[in-house]
Amino acid sequence: MKVALVHDYLTQYGGAEKVLEALHALYPTAPVYTSLYSRAAMPPHFRDWTIRTSFMQRASLFRRRHQFGLLLYPTAFEGFDFSGYDLVISSSSAWAKGVITGPRTTHVSYCHAPMRFVWQYDDYLRGESVGPLGRLVLPFVMGYVRLWDEVSARRPDAYAANSQEVARRIKKYYRRPAQVINPPVDLANYAVAPTYGDYFLVVSRLVPYKRLDVVIDAFNQLGLPLKVVGQGRQRAALEAAAGPNIHFLGAVNQNELRRLYAGCQALIWPEAADFGIAPVEVQASGRPVIAYAAGGALETVVAGETGCFFHQQTPEALIAAVQSFDAARFDPAHIRRHAEGYGVPVFQRRMTEFVDATVADTQGRPPSNGRRHHSADLEDAVHTVPAEPGSLGLHL
Repeated sequence: MKVALVHDYLTQYGGAEKVLEALHALYPTAPVYTSLYSRAAMPPHFRDWTIRTSFMQRASLFRRRHQFGLLLYPTAFEGFDFSGYDLVISSSSAWAKGVITGPRTTHVSYCHAPMRFVWQYDDYLRGESVGPLGRLVLPFVMGYVRLWDEVSARRPDAYAANSQEVARRIKKYYRRPAQVINPPVDLANYAVAPTYGDYFLVVSRLVPYKRLDVVIDAFNQLGLPLKVVGQGRQRAALEAAAGPNIHFLGAVNQNELRRLYAGCQALIWPEAADFGIAPVEVQASGRPVIAYAAGGALETVVAGETGCFFHQQTPEALIAAVQSFDAARFDPAHIRRHAEGYGVPVFQRRMTEFVDATVADTQGRPPSNGRRHHSADLEDAVHTVPAEPGSLGLHL
């Protein structure tokens, strides 16, 4: 089969891009279609891929701040031509699942989340610097984007979700079933260290909805050492608020990140994430997680065995969790064994089976591994939809 991959944008490297890497390893000759690509922001090996960008790539402003292209993304993704492909796999938390494919092309969407910024608008904007005009206009803009998102959600033949939490949101907002396939973690990159240090660790993009303000406030009061890994537009404000016990390391290379994971008391995870790669990576290093009890952490962290939870997104709740935390109670080898369930081979096997089943159902052809699947094998996971009568593309 001729296969294409589609991704929202390649302007920052995070969990979604690691999923794309695992998908590209399954289909190494497949081109990657995306709205924007910043070579400097992505790992060097991406330069060996065939990456095809939209008309938005011509504007350097969008590569620096992809949010500014809000109303252009629908047109950008609807403009790609997939008529020559048998299979399209989109990796999407916003726009990529909205590509238009013909009746002979199977489209499988790996959904990291339905558009957080339109379906969870108030949570997403908390802490953002949006002036009075923006707060007046944005709800109307988001209404149009939400409408496009709902219509374009009918286009994939089948959905895979990165967590039970995301599958629930796909069902609620899109009225579509989804097969849960957790994102991959390259376990070979992480190892349990014989000892650990005295510091706690945060690994995150420094943006308001991640709720790092809760962590800074809590550790200012605790006075315990905290290391913060990551970049983002909130960094200056967070640094200004942080006490001398909190150190911002910015972006670090993978070797340094692995060392920080293996040497920490615990990873602090304050957000209601869709899944969250960092909590699995730190568990692959044998270290526990202190997580807000919401989202993907409820699926990846086992209370009392691989970490513990706090139940309110407040400094007071986090302080209580840290004060009751005892690193010596956790078995690093047990934590590592738990993380092994999220390895890359597990993801690739489950994704291959799901894609093959969808292709078999939509095209009537045998899957690549030679076995015929039936929709009953995946219960309601594989679902086809009729072709749309037209496109609501917001061509503004």
